[in-house]
Order: sequence, then C-alpha cells, then structure tokens
Amino acid sequence: MDAKRVLFITQEITPYLSESEVATICRDLPQGIQELGREIRTFMPKYGCINERRNQLHEVIRLSGMNLIIDDTDHPLIIKVASIQSARMQVYFIDNDDFFYRKATVFDEKEEGFANNDERAIFYVRGVFETIKKLRWIPDVIHCHGWLTALAPMYLKRMYADDPCFSRTKVIYSVYESTFQSAFANDLKKKLKQDGATESDTKIIATPDFLSLTKLAVQFADAVILGSPEIAPEITTHISNIRKRFLPYQAPETYIGAYNEFYDLVMESK
Repeated sequence: MDAKRVLFITQEITPYLSESEVATICRDLPQGIQELGREIRTFMPKYGCINERRNQLHEVIRLSGMNLIIDDTDHPLIIKVASIQSARMQVYFIDNDDFFYRKATVFDEKEEGFANNDERAIFYVRGVFETIKKLRWIPDVIHCHGWLTALAPMYLKRMYADDPCFSRTKVIYSVYESTFQSAFANDLKKKLKQDGATESDTKIIATPDFLSLTKLAVQFADAVILGSPEIAPEITTHISNIRKRFLPYQAPETYIGAYNEFYDLVMESK
C-alpha cells in the first residue's frame, strides 16, 4: 500500500482532555491508521486547561511567529507539540493567548459556549493549514472531527482553493451527535466573507448553530462519515439530498479498518 498522508484535525484528544466519543476516537484512530502504513499528523487546540508540564508540551519555534488577521485584528499563531509515547505519535497544538487562555475548552461552567467560539474556530482551522504549509507536509486526506473543525472543508475548498499545496487534497468530515447547544456569533458570515467566502457559500448558515455548521461542513466536504450511532435526521437527510459519498456508523471493533478503506475510495474519486 502506498504510504498516503492523512491529516487529522480534531476538537479534542485524550489523554490531553477527558474521554469522550470524539476524544477517544481521535486518540485511537491516528495510531491505528499509522500502524496500517499511512503517514499521519494530528492537530488540536491548546486549551488553557491542558497542563503543559504534565503533558510535556513545548513550543516549535520554527513554526510559530505568524500572525493571522481575524475581523481586522492580528492574532499571533503559536505551535506546540507533544508525544503520546505508547502510540509513537506526535500531536500538534494550535495556541494563542487571545483565544485559548481560559481554563476550559469550548463551554463555561454553565455549559454555555464562549462568545468568541466562532473566531476560535476560524483561528484554529487557518492555523492548521498555515502550519501544514510550513511543515511542507501536504496531506492526501484531511479528516475533521468535532464541530470546532466544521469550517475546515469550506476553507480548504474556497480560501485555499488556489494554493498548490492542497490542489489534490480530499477532505472528510465526521458527523457526531450534537453536544453543542449555543450558537456562534451572529456576525459569523461577515467574518467568513472577510476571509474570502461568498454569499452563496454561507447561505446555508441561517442561524450559526450546530445544525447549520454541520450542513456547511457536509456541503464542502468530499465525503462524510457518521461518527455516532444516532445522528439528527435533518443531517442525514441533508447528506442524502446532496448525494455525498458517505460511510455509515461503524462499530468500535472495526471502524479503523473501515475508515482506512474509505480513505482509499475518497482519494480515488475525482
């Protein structure tokens, strides 16, 4: 098998965060795909609740130092890395004091989303793409996990459409059961347009909530995986209506092999 490259962009990974459906899959899947012969890279945000000393994170100076402009404000991009020794796997972290200083992830103590989660998502996605370019490690497949990555397919297909680094890259979005109740800021569409999105691109975001963000990700993804056994009917109907290549939910015992085969199908598609 050709050692194709798979980039994992995720919202959370254990052991850096508590176990959850997404965090557990994004811990085990990259290791399993790597053991099947692929080259992999894995990214997640460096939330303020992640203990850098305990997890042995350190800054990668040669990758840091770029500024990303979001809503007319400069934000320094800081890249950190750590290793999961038992998996022989590195994890890259996107960090910035403006967005990830809180001792929390995406919700406050009242389980409400932070007001700037939209800008955090934009910064995270753009930070990953810019870091990959600096690494000169161009993926064949990008696999996105968690709603914080929902903007990645659109950014790849629109904002980075003319970038030769990603001209042949396919993007897959895994849909999980909704755990996101709070909406993004109402001016999300304006911020996306500032980055190059069109009115047509963002039309599907009637209200910037979990459903519309998932639909946006599905709209721009090359393929979709159902990551949870129970998915909102509105999402499954949307996937069916736009005729996306998709993989149904896979059992925990077999999903790594099934995903690996699915990657090949997606890479081979035009």
